[in-house]
Amino acid sequence: MSFSMNVASDEEIKAVAVEQVQPIPEELVKLKEQADQNVQSIMDLNMDSLEKRKEVLSTVDVFGVSTMKQSSDKNRMLQITVGNLSKSGDEGGVVAKGLGELQLQLKDLDPSVIDFMKKGFLGKLFNPLRAYFQKFERADAVINNIIKMLNDGKQTLKDDNTTLLIEQQALRDLTKRLQKEIQLVNFMDESIETQVAVAKSRNEDAEKIRFITEEVLFPLRQRAMDMQAMMAVNQQGYISFEVVIRNNNELIRGVDRANTVTISALRVAVTVASALYNQKIVLERINALNATTNQFISNTSKMLNEQGVAIQKQAIEASISVDTLKQAFADSFAALESISTYKQQALPKMRDTIAQFRQLAEEGEKHIVRLEKGNTVGI
Repeated sequence: MSFSMNVASDEEIKAVAVEQVQPIPEELVKLKEQADQNVQSIMDLNMDSLEKRKEVLSTVDVFGVSTMKQSSDKNRMLQITVGNLSKSGDEGGVVAKGLGELQLQLKDLDPSVIDFMKKGFLGKLFNPLRAYFQKFERADAVINNIIKMLNDGKQTLKDDNTTLLIEQQALRDLTKRLQKEIQLVNFMDESIETQVAVAKSRNEDAEKIRFITEEVLFPLRQRAMDMQAMMAVNQQGYISFEVVIRNNNELIRGVDRANTVTISALRVAVTVASALYNQKIVLERINALNATTNQFISNTSKMLNEQGVAIQKQAIEASISVDTLKQAFADSFAALESISTYKQQALPKMRDTIAQFRQLAEEGEKHIVRLEKGNTVGI
């Protein structure tokens, strides 16, 4: 079968299974030779020999029984396996249960449904982003436990598939053998009919013809019908094995997807949510800053408009009054004149004062000299 990404239907799987168990041309040649030899032995049977007849009948009775029994055992084991899987599914099998729990956790952490810009009292009381990341941290431990459970379940599925593949191969080998035995019976059926027709045309022993048709051909055809039915059962078993194996592989891929894509997508979503939240906060701050800057510019322009006129007006009107300067100069001149008059009047008084200070100094010096002389005599 060529490589294809298309999912095969049950009919296609069955067709492939049948094709794989069909005898190859070389085997068909050998089976035909064996069938002809068997029929020739039957046709040459000595009807007077009870042992020979029993030997033929015994061989016909046990033919294919072993293969059919082994096939039945394999299909019974498949029933038990599928039954256990069904029971496990009802109870929430490890992988299916883990994937379900992971889905619930991811839904709860979906950042697209979180209002990070919550307003009002609750928005002021709780930081939405911090609350979300706290939830994520709590859920992260739970998710890690789920992932561990999924990995354990994945390993179990791999082990199951290994066993199932072995059993499927064993069932296919049995089916191949069963198909060869069916082909041998078919060749013998055709050969017996031909030989019986020839014997009837030659008016040979009617009792032998009856024995061959009723005691040999009839049970052979019954066995062929049973073997064909078992063949169909084996084909269904093969398909069932294949379905279980493929379902297990799908679950294994689901676990791998959860470990890689799903968890990575969650972490990216959380990171992007945080980045978008921060960007929104920054944009709000920038808008607020721009509004404040615009207000500053507006206020400054208004102040310039209002104070500019006052400044210009003050520049014109703030010069010193001429009358004030005239009065100031007049006062200054009067002060200078008063100082000059004071000096003129003070000069004679200063001369008398100096003379008086000089006279006092001379008298003080005389007393000091006298005191110094008295001190010397006392010594």
